[in-house]
Amino acid sequence: MQINDPNAYRRCEEIDLIGDLINVRGRRVLELGCGAAYMTRALATRFGAARITATEVDRIQHARNLAIADLPQVTFRFGGAESIADPDASYDLVVMLKSLHHVPIAAMDQALREIHRVLVPSCLLYVCEPVYWGDFNAIMRLIDDERLVREAAFEALRNAVDAGLFELVEEVFFESEGIYPDWESFAARFIDVTHSERNLDAARLAEIRAAFERHLTPQGVRLWKPHRIDLLRRVD
Repeated sequence: MQINDPNAYRRCEEIDLIGDLINVRGRRVLELGCGAAYMTRALATRFGAARITATEVDRIQHARNLAIADLPQVTFRFGGAESIADPDASYDLVVMLKSLHHVPIAAMDQALREIHRVLVPSCLLYVCEPVYWGDFNAIMRLIDDERLVREAAFEALRNAVDAGLFELVEEVFFESEGIYPDWESFAARFIDVTHSERNLDAARLAEIRAAFERHLTPQGVRLWKPHRIDLLRRVD
């Protein structure tokens, strides 16, 4: 397992990789940290999950998710990965999309033990994490420097493999394109968020804006966002 491999990236959208890497159709899926439920919807409609439990720790976003009325096979639940309110072997697939590094560092190992517990033996854990590298990251670290939590998330995954909870099936590096027409659209997406208190002063906001606008073209800002997928199988 590698935390980064700059020579291994493919350029694509994650939704295109999911269909190649995992079989979702007919599966019982646990999505930990579903955010605004964009991928939840795709797992339910495009990929055909039988049922999905989608958890979120941001109460504001969770309340918004509860108002979604057109996904009958999805149950939205408030809660974190370190304490999963389900019996053993409840799910055929667990998905974490850029959420493991948001688990408190002290609870990451427990979260992976919980995932192991609720997964059916030999079934898969799909983890996608942002990689601390590249032009996009150079801007984002000015907003919230996630180097330590991303490193901790990777170490937790590697520890779970070394402990015999999971085996690595495949590791994939990819870059997806982010397109932002202007500073306001970027700030709305990454600064004015409900899941974190940014507490950025005027000087830091000006620094972030300057870093963003160095990439500005008449078509806006286009940046490649690096990610790593670790596909793990539960060991009995």
